[in-house]
Amino acid sequence: MRLALLLSLLVLLSGCTTPPTAPSWSEPVTVGHLGVTDLNESSGFAPSRRAGNVLWSHNDSGGEPVVYALGTDGTARGRVRLAGATNNDWEDIASFTLDGQAYLLIADTGDNRAVRTDCRLYVIAEPDPADLAPEREITVPVLWTIPVRYTDHPRDCESVSVDAAENAVYLLSKREHPVGLYRLPLRPASAEATPAAAFLTKLDHIPQPRGPRLLVEGPPGRMAGMPVAMDFAADGSAAVVLTYMDVLLFPRQAGESWSEALNRTPQQLKVMAMPQSESVCFSADAREIYVTTEGERAPVVRYRVK
Repeated sequence: MRLALLLSLLVLLSGCTTPPTAPSWSEPVTVGHLGVTDLNESSGFAPSRRAGNVLWSHNDSGGEPVVYALGTDGTARGRVRLAGATNNDWEDIASFTLDGQAYLLIADTGDNRAVRTDCRLYVIAEPDPADLAPEREITVPVLWTIPVRYTDHPRDCESVSVDAAENAVYLLSKREHPVGLYRLPLRPASAEATPAAAFLTKLDHIPQPRGPRLLVEGPPGRMAGMPVAMDFAADGSAAVVLTYMDVLLFPRQAGESWSEALNRTPQQLKVMAMPQSESVCFSADAREIYVTTEGERAPVVRYRVK
C-alpha cells in the first residue's frame, strides 16, 4: 500500500511539471515577397486585429516613422506615419486589443552599444482597413508613449510582445547570454511615472551556435543565437521567439506565467535559410506563424498548424 501511494504521488508530481502538448507545425513555405520598395529592412511583424490576412511591419534604424500594412503574401496594403515619432532604431511591433479597441505598439528599443537613454514604445490605434490603400499614406497620432529604461544599465532589445490581459509589455534582451526577460506596464499612469522595466528571469534554453559558427562574425556566426523578435499568441497559448538561426516555439499552460513558459526547452521549427531574419509573428488565430528577413523583395515564410 505504501508503495502504491508513493507511485501515485510521483505520478501527480510529474504531471505538474509535464510540458504542455504543442501542436504539430508544417515545414516553412514561401508564400510571397515584400512588395513595398521602401520596406527593405523589415525588423518586426504583427498581425492585424481589425482585418484578416493583414500583417504590419516597419524598417530598422534610421527609417521613416512609418508602419506598413501588408497582405500575408507581402503585397502592399498601405502606409501609416506616426505623427511626431522618430525611428531611432525600431526593432519590433506588436498588436493587441484593449477594451474592444485594436492597437499597435512599435518598439524603438534597439541599442547596439547599450548607451541609449531615450528608448521608448509608441502606441497607436490600428487604422480602419477602409482607410488603407497601396498608393496612400495616412498620418495618425501617437496615443501614448512608454519610456524604456532598466534598473542597472541600458541594453539592446529587439523582441517585444504585449499581454493586454496582464496590462503588460514584455521585453527580451539581445546581446547577452543568457538573455533577460523584463516587463513594463502597458498603460502607465504617465510617461513621467513609468517605472524601470522589471527584471523577471534569465532564459537558459535559447539555443546557441557551436563549432565552426563560433569562428564567424555577425548574424550567421557568433550572433546566431541572439533573439531578434518575439510574439505572443493572442489566446496566450504560446510564444514564438526568432533568433538569427532558429524559430523557437514555447507552448504555455493555462495559469502559467510567461516566465515559466519561456524557461522551458522550446520546440525548434524547421528553418528556411535567409540572410538576416528579424521579423516573426503569429496570425491573429494563432494557427500560422510568419517570418521575413531584411532585404528588398524579402520572402514571406509561413508555418501552419497541421
